[in-house]
Amino acid sequence: MNVLTDNFSTYGKGFLGTVELTVYASLLALVLGFVMASFRVAPVGSFRVFGTVWVTVLRNTPLTLLFFAVLLGLPRFGLVLPFKVFAVLALGCYTSAFICEALRSGINTVPKGQGEAARSLGMSFGQTLNNVVLPQAFRSVIPPVGSNLIALAKNSAIAGAFSVTELLGTYKTLNELGYSIIWTFIWIALGYLIITLTISAFFNFLEKRWGVAR
Repeated sequence: MNVLTDNFSTYGKGFLGTVELTVYASLLALVLGFVMASFRVAPVGSFRVFGTVWVTVLRNTPLTLLFFAVLLGLPRFGLVLPFKVFAVLALGCYTSAFICEALRSGINTVPKGQGEAARSLGMSFGQTLNNVVLPQAFRSVIPPVGSNLIALAKNSAIAGAFSVTELLGTYKTLNELGYSIIWTFIWIALGYLIITLTISAFFNFLEKRWGVAR
C-alpha cells in the first residue's frame, strides 16, 4: 500500500495523463471515424477510394510504428508540436480506422429502401445520411465503438515510451526509487481498470437507453 501512498502524486499525474490522452484521442477518433465512414459509403468514387486507403493503411500498420512515424517523422517536415499532441494524433488516427468500420457496418444494417425513399423525397446524400441512416445505425454500433475506445485507452500506454506522461510510464520512476515492481504494476493495472470500467459503464448506459433490443 505504501507504494501508492508514498507516490500518490506520481500516480496521479500518470493517471490524469492517460485520461487526457484517452479523452482527446477518442474525440479525434470519433470525428475522423465518422468522416471516413461517410467517405466509404459516399456516391463519389474518389471519396470511397480515400476512405478505403485510410482504413486499409491504418488497420494494417502496427501502432508503435505509427507513433514513430508521427512523433519522429512529422518534425522533419517542419511540424513541431508537444509530444502529447503527436500522441493524440497517432492514437486518434489509428483508432479512427476501427471506428469507421464499426460505423460502416452499422450503416449497412439499415435497409437500402429507407435511403432510396429519402432520396425520392428530394433529400441529398448528406441529409439522407444524417437524418435517416445514421440515427438508426447509431443504435447498433454502440457496443463496438465502446470496445474500440476501451482498446484506445489501453493502447495509450505506448505513449510513455515517447516521453509522454501517462500511467504505465510511472513504473520507471518508482523502479528507480527501489519500490516493488509487482506492487507498482498492480496499482498501475488498477488505474487502467478504473478508466476502462468507466468507459464500459458509459457505453452500457448508452446501449440500455438507445441500443437495439436483442
